[in-house]
Amino acid sequence: MSAPGAVVAHEPAPNGTGVVAQFILALICAGYGVGAALGWGSPELALIMGDFGLSAGALVAAVSCFLYARTSPPRLRPAWLLFALSSLMASAGNAVWGWYEVVLDREVPSPSIADLFFLCFAPPAIVGLLVLAKRPVSRAGWVCLGLDAWLIGGSLLTLSWSLALAHTTRVQGESVAPAALSLAYPLLDIVLVSMVLALHFRRSATNRSAVNTAIAALALTVLCDTLFTSPLLRESYRSGQLLDAGWFAGSLLLAYAPWGARRPVESLRPPRAPRPSSPVAGSLAALTPYLAAAVCTLGILYNVVEGRTVDRVVVLTGCTVVLALVVRQGIMLVDNIALTHELAQKENHFRSLVQGSSDVIMIAAPTGVLRYVSPAASGVYGREADELIGSELATLIHPEDLGRVIREVRRFLTAPPSEEPTTRIECRFRSGSGEWLNVESTVNRHQGGLIFNSRDVTERVRLQAQLQHSAEHDPLTDLPNRALFTDRVRQALTGRRSSDRGTAVLFIDLDGFKGVNDRLGHQAGDELLVQAAGRLADSVRAGDTAARLGGDEFAALIIGDGGADQATREGHVAEIADRLRLTLSQPYRVDGNDVRVAASIGVAFAEVGITPTDLMRNADLAMYRAKAAGKDRVELYVPQMQAEVVRRTELAARLRTALHDGEFALLHQPVVNLATGRIEAVAAQARWRSAQGMLFTPAEFLRSTDDGDRSAELGRWLLEEAVEQAAERDRLGHRVPVSVRLSARRLLDRSLPGGTVEALLTRHGLPSGALIIELADSDPRISFDDLEERLITLRRLGVRIALDGFGSGHAAINALRKLPVDMLKLDRGLIEGIVESARLHKITSGLLRIAGDLGLQSVADGVDAPEQVLALRAMGCTHGQGMAFAGPLDEYRLRRALVRDDFPLPGGIALPVLAGGSLNPHTGSNSETRVPPA
Repeated sequence: MSAPGAVVAHEPAPNGTGVVAQFILALICAGYGVGAALGWGSPELALIMGDFGLSAGALVAAVSCFLYARTSPPRLRPAWLLFALSSLMASAGNAVWGWYEVVLDREVPSPSIADLFFLCFAPPAIVGLLVLAKRPVSRAGWVCLGLDAWLIGGSLLTLSWSLALAHTTRVQGESVAPAALSLAYPLLDIVLVSMVLALHFRRSATNRSAVNTAIAALALTVLCDTLFTSPLLRESYRSGQLLDAGWFAGSLLLAYAPWGARRPVESLRPPRAPRPSSPVAGSLAALTPYLAAAVCTLGILYNVVEGRTVDRVVVLTGCTVVLALVVRQGIMLVDNIALTHELAQKENHFRSLVQGSSDVIMIAAPTGVLRYVSPAASGVYGREADELIGSELATLIHPEDLGRVIREVRRFLTAPPSEEPTTRIECRFRSGSGEWLNVESTVNRHQGGLIFNSRDVTERVRLQAQLQHSAEHDPLTDLPNRALFTDRVRQALTGRRSSDRGTAVLFIDLDGFKGVNDRLGHQAGDELLVQAAGRLADSVRAGDTAARLGGDEFAALIIGDGGADQATREGHVAEIADRLRLTLSQPYRVDGNDVRVAASIGVAFAEVGITPTDLMRNADLAMYRAKAAGKDRVELYVPQMQAEVVRRTELAARLRTALHDGEFALLHQPVVNLATGRIEAVAAQARWRSAQGMLFTPAEFLRSTDDGDRSAELGRWLLEEAVEQAAERDRLGHRVPVSVRLSARRLLDRSLPGGTVEALLTRHGLPSGALIIELADSDPRISFDDLEERLITLRRLGVRIALDGFGSGHAAINALRKLPVDMLKLDRGLIEGIVESARLHKITSGLLRIAGDLGLQSVADGVDAPEQVLALRAMGCTHGQGMAFAGPLDEYRLRRALVRDDFPLPGGIALPVLAGGSLNPHTGSNSETRVPPA
């Protein structure tokens, strides 16, 4: 369907109110015509209806046009006011005519006041038609409009003069007034008819229905006036005859014109492009001057054929008509020359723009055949324009894009042009080399067909695809990133297999990857990640997705096939996960070295109604459970994991509040000399009593939070409280050292204020040897040189160093070889089975022998049974700490124990087997302590 056809198809029909009004109008006019044809039943009624009836109809037209003029646009208001005045003159003329015939019951004199009113009917109507006409845009247009009116008027005057007016003039003889009055009516009607004919093809498009109806009403009135002025009809005319029905219908039609049935519909219709004029109307408008000259010629020929002498009026009028035609043709010739020159310039300008444009301009017929292709096609498509002309557009578009292009073109053609003048289509176009180019086209309507303004956007599409790929893939491994992986999970959960519980998400973390970065560098770490990504991508199926989420974390989406029961599918996914673990745990060849890392994998299965975020979170929780359970393993998600996370999160939140609200308490556990039973040191321990009444040990709440900041803050609080309380006890006479457990990282933390331990000792006045720092198992990433330097500085201040957890860490022997320590603190794990296990008994005995050979004191942690005390003392352990003597004590109970200063030992007091001295600083000098070589 063409664009104009689409608009016409959507044009609303007149409403019911307009049809009713037209029916009532036709009924009234038909009733008046029947009455006039039958003589109205009596002469008196015929006179009343022929005079005052016409006056009433004209008055209705005057009032209607006046009321419409008040609401019409300013440009049209004068025209309708003039029509109202014209109808008012006709109403007044008929009223005067009726006054003579009906009221006074005598003949209407000639001339009379009625003639004056009737003569004033035409001029306002003529001016009103001029106002409604489409105004010419140039002086030549105004001149041509006047010439066209004279050509029509002069031709009609020639013809009417030849037929009737000359006879009327001769009949009137020498009486000037009757002759002038007889000629005035036909001459004014001729002018009015000329304007109606001349302006019929020049009327404005605004409210076209009202204008057409008004022109029809005036034309009907002029026709009746013409019949009335003919000598034959005028001699026999009486009021109330059939001729009055024409005048009456013309008046009612003019009254109906501004309130026509189509006007409400048009006022509600959205504005649209003007409809092009029909070829017939254009041809009649162009032939109007020639038709007028032909009518003039017929008037002269009539006189010649009848053998009459050609009247001077006919000759003069004919000459002026011919002269007007010649002048008009000259003006049109000059205008045509100017228009031809302007058209040539615009055509050259258009041709230059089209040929010089880098875009390809194509014009397609409604059938899809290309009628025109600009020369730019050779540079854009690699095909000459002549080669493309005549080919069908559908054969040049990629088959996958053809359906979409056809649907868009059909939709565009059915849309109103005013609402959517253009559209944009992007598709693939076949080039001369056979490749497919991405082409973007702006489409416009053109004479039922289409104009395509196309450009090659292949590079832009490639760049967009590259940017899209970069946005959705990891730059190092080229695997899908977190965003794309999340989208794939969402598609799997919302697709046709959304209820398949065989769909699973695997979260994978490489254990030991950080050590590879630290030992071999980040470049080697990147190479290992690339190899791991390749193994992962090769291990999943074609329909699955492998992704890198960041760092050394990977993920895999396993799509369920729905072909087996739930247990079988879950078992299949578990096998895939274990196979991935083994594959990723194989040695990697990086920079000539074999590097090994392990893989901890968490698996979570899809459930009905689960969201992608929850499914990925479940897999992440399972992966962290695998790492916490020893790494290099596969863990399946269970709901208890989420409950554990909630508990840990709540605990961490309460811990942050407890640190600031002072809910932590400091307890001390006595360190007892196994030979004498005396308390020679106390070990500071933090306890947190929560608002719920639960008492947490440091290991419990720090393991639950995994918060490095909270751990550091708690360590600072523990050290400061322990030093402050030890100083207070020293002032009260309880001179017993206090041991505080600190990590090596805490001692070397550069972000802490310089000299924290030193500042505490100075501020609280703690004597030399009263502070023991239990050094936890050192981090392998910490330099032993820096740690040794820090420990030597502290020992110069009288701080003694204990190596905590000896016998459990892999770095204990290395630390013992390099670091300056004063004592060894045996790990609780060795003490728990020392009585039952002969193997542990030998290991512990050997460690104590090493301590004795190095001259170091030894402290056994976790001594909870008397049998353990006896065994340790027999092995040569010097000190013990545990429930066999006392648990952690508050300050009040600690001072009572210090006053007593004696714990009963099983088997009585025994002399130490191995030399080690005392923990109490007052039994010996710190400088006398033997220090192993660094």
